[in-house]
Amino acid sequence: MKKPVLKPVLVLLMSMSAAAFAQTPSILPLWPEGVPGARAIGPEKNDATHTANVSEPTVTVVKPAVDRPNGTAVIVAPGGGYVRLSSEREGTQYATWLSTLGVTTFVLKYRMQEFGHPAPLQDVLRAVRLVRSRAAEFKLDPARIGVMGSSAGGHLAASAGTLFDHPAGRTGNALDAVSARPDFLMLMYPVIAMDGPAVHAGSRKALLGANPAPELVRLMSVERQVTARTPPTLLVHTQADQAVPVENSILFYQALTRARVPAEMYLFEQGEHGMGMRDGLANASHWPRRAEEWLRSRGLLTPGTVQAK
Repeated sequence: MKKPVLKPVLVLLMSMSAAAFAQTPSILPLWPEGVPGARAIGPEKNDATHTANVSEPTVTVVKPAVDRPNGTAVIVAPGGGYVRLSSEREGTQYATWLSTLGVTTFVLKYRMQEFGHPAPLQDVLRAVRLVRSRAAEFKLDPARIGVMGSSAGGHLAASAGTLFDHPAGRTGNALDAVSARPDFLMLMYPVIAMDGPAVHAGSRKALLGANPAPELVRLMSVERQVTARTPPTLLVHTQADQAVPVENSILFYQALTRARVPAEMYLFEQGEHGMGMRDGLANASHWPRRAEEWLRSRGLLTPGTVQAK
């Protein structure tokens, strides 16, 4: 009798320490001193898989499996076109996977279209500063803090990796003194361009408004903001993506290559936009394995230099 063939994601979840599932995530406010530019926009909207109308940004902490913490942290920015957050598929699910690798994850709930630029940038950079400033508390290596994002969350992650020193990302709080530069990026089918044939018009409108100034469009076309200080980057995209063209990842990869930033890119044939960790997408369903290999090759899954508390 043949043994049943387990699907990749099922195998992944079965390999997890039971203790990883038992963890109760903690939620940290990003702006305990008061959200910059705060205004009343009504109650937050939540359903089983999505979050919208965010006015109080937070990070949800998901600890690593108890038998394999390595001191690496990843801030995860779910996608959703800067209109809503795919908080389960591109947030909690990724955090569960990263936990099995020994990574501490911070799932970011950030402001979107109700605030527009620069609110999302402020939120992601504050998340990096917050995690780095509390590295000892979370037993992290402060030099191993990455940002992972999908779709519009990929644009936000790429913004963190290119605009970490931009004045728009500061609010005058003392925490601004902490470096907001991520140490690595993981970009899943990211929005990158804000103009040209590869643009995702919905994300641009939600972030920048219906008629943004040309200089703002250029600033937030993050492939144009890549420098030698942009952190090492992993990109994953598919030809089948009909929402965010694969050219977005290609443009960013080309900019990284010109700047001589270490980068690795996986372009798959199958897999629609927002594929998350779905099975049945041929080679694209195996992207978590490729991502794990990339993290391991960069030394991010071996025990790091944990900051003493």
